[in-house]
Amino acid sequence: MNDPRSIYARRVERLAGATAPLFAGNRVGLEKEGLRVSAGGQLAATPHPAALGAALTHPYITTDFSEALLELITPALTSAEEALDFLADLHAHVHHHLDDELLWATSMPCVLEGGRRIPLARYGCSNAARMKTVYRRGLGNRYGRTMQVIAGIHYNFSFGEGFWDRLQAIEGERGDPRAFRDRMQMGMLRNLQRIGWLVPYLFGASPAICASFVQGQETDLEYFDDTTLYYPYATSLRMGDIGYQNQQEEGTGIKASYDSLAEYVRTLTWAIETPCPEYQRIGVKVGDRYEQLNANVLQIENEYYSTVRPKQLTEWMERPTLALARRGIRYVELRSPDIDVFEPTGAGLAQLHFMELLMLHCVLAESPLIDAAERRAIDTNLVLTAHRGREPGLTLVRAGRETRLRDWAEELLDRFAALAVLLDGCEDGPRAASLRAQRDKVADADATPSARVLAEMRAHGEGFFAFAQRMSNAHRAYFQQRRPSAAHQALFERLAHDSHQQQHALEAAEEESFDDFLARYFAQGREDGRSS
Repeated sequence: MNDPRSIYARRVERLAGATAPLFAGNRVGLEKEGLRVSAGGQLAATPHPAALGAALTHPYITTDFSEALLELITPALTSAEEALDFLADLHAHVHHHLDDELLWATSMPCVLEGGRRIPLARYGCSNAARMKTVYRRGLGNRYGRTMQVIAGIHYNFSFGEGFWDRLQAIEGERGDPRAFRDRMQMGMLRNLQRIGWLVPYLFGASPAICASFVQGQETDLEYFDDTTLYYPYATSLRMGDIGYQNQQEEGTGIKASYDSLAEYVRTLTWAIETPCPEYQRIGVKVGDRYEQLNANVLQIENEYYSTVRPKQLTEWMERPTLALARRGIRYVELRSPDIDVFEPTGAGLAQLHFMELLMLHCVLAESPLIDAAERRAIDTNLVLTAHRGREPGLTLVRAGRETRLRDWAEELLDRFAALAVLLDGCEDGPRAASLRAQRDKVADADATPSARVLAEMRAHGEGFFAFAQRMSNAHRAYFQQRRPSAAHQALFERLAHDSHQQQHALEAAEEESFDDFLARYFAQGREDGRSS
């Protein structure tokens, strides 16, 4: 049983023989970012619409880095169909409160007038609100504000109790179920990194950018036209080296360990507690204004950039690493998908069905620890695919050797076929159909979203801005014709009202200083014997 293929095959075979429903408890959630822009395509200068609720306390409609960067969040739902329907209703609700503004349809922003013109998100005057804005000011000081308005979709996934019980029985383990699940999910996260290049190849939709995005920077990007830069075979410039990364090689970043959950928590805790000379030069409290939360390698856990994260639901103002240490991994977050410009919601059903296959494969496949050489290969493969993924004959590094991207992708999709039958419960269900669509993209790179973006731009004789604006207007028209379900509309209206009440209550109850609030926040964990 030392051959990973035989371990994988054994697990699949034993799961296929289960009599009880294995996947009824699976849950899917989506987080979708989108820039509010003016009718002319410039970043919106208006505040977050009050009718949508308070961004600090609304569970489903909030903001990310900028006041103009909306984030729409679904709850954990029982199927991809439910998640997409909820996300579509969120979009429809938002569009009916945007007046003349648009939601930008692509991951990469456009018509930027310098980073300092990008407004930070504002959440009110409570200490929690102030902390969120200071954190974002720190991100801008550390990495530049332009990088922070790149948008994407995060795919959240968890397996249900029935699946975990069956898998633990297959493995013959009689120990603590939480320890087993944490260990298997950390292996799953390692495998998601190993084959993570597959996501930008199949679903990347950012092969070109506005020249304004890299103003003043040297780059080897080519000119598509006078306003647009691109790489001819790029899939996802968002995931390439022009995107937001923690630059470990420059002495200001971190590579978290995925060896175990304890090691992941330990390495992130180290980064939050360890001063960084470059960030110390920025200063923390300069005069009366905080420029960042601290001058450490990471201000907080959320600053760590990774394509995947282990996640646990947090209590109010609970540190994420403490939530993980206290209660284990609740779900896995995949952060690499671009916004699909051809889908009004930013993601399509076939893509989400494929993501389920990817998740199941990565938890069942053998997952040795990642050493330094493999870590370099993972990072290299991701950037190569992002910049040159559709290039004929492109090779990636696999087990220390070069292998053609196409060959590796075909092998993976072959292995997914049995998983589609498991998840669909039949030979020709929706996951099998999605798998066929992905095979078409591997066989013909012109079928990928990134190739379709460039083909559309050429067919219409337009640069990236004109293309993105055209698609944004089309999505706006689509959602203006859609009305949320009565149940969702009532929910969104109630949550908008309640979120404002909750924000006001927080502000009215505030007594301690912001300095004391921060000190108490970062001291969490010491009382239960864990390092903060």
